[in-house]
Amino acid sequence: MRISLRKYILPLKHTFSISRESHDFQDTLIVGLTDNGSTGYGEATSNPYYHITIESMIAEIEAVRNDIESQHFETPEALHQFLVAKELSNFAICALDLAAWDLFGKQRGKPLYQLWGTSIENYPITNYTIGIASIDKMVAKMKETPWPIYKIKLGTEDDVAIVRELRKYSDAIFRIDANCAWSAEETVYNAPLLKDLGVEFLEQPLPASDWEGMEQVKAKSVLPVIADESCIVESDVDQCGSYFDGINIKLTKCGGLTPALRMIEKGRQLGLKIMVGCMTESTVGISAIAQLLPQLDYVDMDGPLLLKEDIADGVEICDKGNLIFPRLGGTGVTLRS
Repeated sequence: MRISLRKYILPLKHTFSISRESHDFQDTLIVGLTDNGSTGYGEATSNPYYHITIESMIAEIEAVRNDIESQHFETPEALHQFLVAKELSNFAICALDLAAWDLFGKQRGKPLYQLWGTSIENYPITNYTIGIASIDKMVAKMKETPWPIYKIKLGTEDDVAIVRELRKYSDAIFRIDANCAWSAEETVYNAPLLKDLGVEFLEQPLPASDWEGMEQVKAKSVLPVIADESCIVESDVDQCGSYFDGINIKLTKCGGLTPALRMIEKGRQLGLKIMVGCMTESTVGISAIAQLLPQLDYVDMDGPLLLKEDIADGVEICDKGNLIFPRLGGTGVTLRS
């Protein structure tokens, strides 16, 4: 195998703000794995919350480049196990794992959803994310991109009032993501008000480690609650099963498609709703998420819709969330020149 590493700085259409940070650009690492004339592509974005930079991922991969390139590529699962043993970060492993799965599918001439025995006749529609901003700017974003489902980022002093105002401009489904900014009491109080405003569920309202608070929320909230920051890796799924109604799996955080498949299976066993989310990836990462769609209840894969310009072709998100899957195998990704 041969590894290629490319850093991109992706400009966003709008400043993207959540309860703890704002940014106008998203740094991302694209990894290529080439074997016997086929190349698979994977992606992982930087993330200050988890102390991950593009430079740190590149350094990790370069440190084991010779070991990886000397491997005989057989399956993505075997490569993933090898990378875990090398103690790379989950973000770096994710980029390599996605590339390995893309390569695996391209070599066999089939998209991954087919290799996994699933069908894309039916799949959940991605939400479109509205970051924290002034009411006027949030409304303008909704008008710019009419969508059937919006994820609304909250974490201000006037969260319910914001949703009440936005509701005047759309009859779409609303999902709320507070990114750890609320208390248990605030969540329980807000839930019925938000339910009346057409909110479907709440995502990670409490800090990730506030399990005592989540016990109160699970018992009293009239809206389902989905774990995000509380569900990072496979070992988190069991605990989340007792405190949440569902889990949001992020490929970058858990280490790629290989562990995500196991997390989906475990979540189903626990009776949890399954969501996969993105970290403002380009079409490279989003095309990997799309392969999981037949196995999901909800999905947040709007990364390319938030970018001024994409860097790849693959699964295409059309108006209202319908998708066009490429004929190419794997995740179907090709990089633009």
